[in-house]
Amino acid sequence: MTDIVFTSLLGDLPATVPFVGPETQERQRGAKFYARLGANENIFGASPKAIAAMQAGMAEIWKYGDPTSFDLRNALAKNLSLPAENIVIGEGIDGLLGYLVRMMVGQGDPVVTSDGAYPTFNYHVAGYGGDLFKVPYRDDHEDLDGLLARVHETSARLIYLANPDNPMGTVHKAEAVEAFISRLPKTCLLALDEAYIEFAPEGIAPNSNKLFDNVLRFRTFSKGYGMAGARVGYAFGPVALISQFEKIRNHFGMNRIAQIGAIAALSDQDWVAHLRDQVSEARRRIGHIAAQNGLGVIPSATNFVAIDCGQDGHFAKAVLAHLVNAGIFVRMPFVAPQDRCIRVSAGTKADLDLLEEMVPKALEAARLKT
Repeated sequence: MTDIVFTSLLGDLPATVPFVGPETQERQRGAKFYARLGANENIFGASPKAIAAMQAGMAEIWKYGDPTSFDLRNALAKNLSLPAENIVIGEGIDGLLGYLVRMMVGQGDPVVTSDGAYPTFNYHVAGYGGDLFKVPYRDDHEDLDGLLARVHETSARLIYLANPDNPMGTVHKAEAVEAFISRLPKTCLLALDEAYIEFAPEGIAPNSNKLFDNVLRFRTFSKGYGMAGARVGYAFGPVALISQFEKIRNHFGMNRIAQIGAIAALSDQDWVAHLRDQVSEARRRIGHIAAQNGLGVIPSATNFVAIDCGQDGHFAKAVLAHLVNAGIFVRMPFVAPQDRCIRVSAGTKADLDLLEEMVPKALEAARLKT
């Protein structure tokens, strides 16, 4: 026992993280995974230019990173056709969401999200004592009308929406998102998570240089740029919103080498196009594997595919367990009815060859078990 007294809020929180990482699972099972297809990492890797830039920068790792991320913000400004003051850099979208919730949420404040959507946002809200109000998905999409209604019911000042969505990979077109924004109360801030936007077709994201008074848009170098381990995320929006981050963010939180790599990655859009092609082919292959086994998939605009196992969450969990035991790291949505699916990240040919071999066995084992 300790005599140290923590806050009453901390005492009510579980000691947990939103996701159990593959490394933890490997330690628990006493073996490495043969295929790492559960964390939506971009296994096809970062731009060779980014890797070279980071390797060259290692000689100066003794320096702190620029606390203003000046060069990276200006590179992004050019890419987004926005002034640099409209952009903030953070430790991945996760870090920025944490800062946002710190700015917006106090004990008992209502916050709206979708039931089963990205759980790290919920983790931050719980950590600051917010009261989460969740809206079920509709037809495997986040329900824009339902979210809006819940905002009005609760007078929430913060709402979360991912487009493309995680964990289902579905999207709303830009026109629908803009119409949703126009109907939100001006007192409610939308956290629009666009982590997977590089994989989405045209017409999904509103123009980047079109700013909304009550919207912050979050993007990352983890997915489309293949740099998940670098932890580089950014948000953009009106200066009146972006400037608030300067009051509470960790100004030395950004790794110097990661900033260098992100600038180089941003300059290599040919590599981003290459990654999109690789991911598109992998999605096609995952869909083919599902069809071979009489299963369907949810059309995806991300670097993962939700495979509909055709029954309930208990059955899908049994399928997932067999795949994990066979050395294939995959995950599944947490909430019914989306938990009828398993979620498979885009992988290499070798990864997907193994998946193709093991899916029929996993389905057979699940049918026997359930």
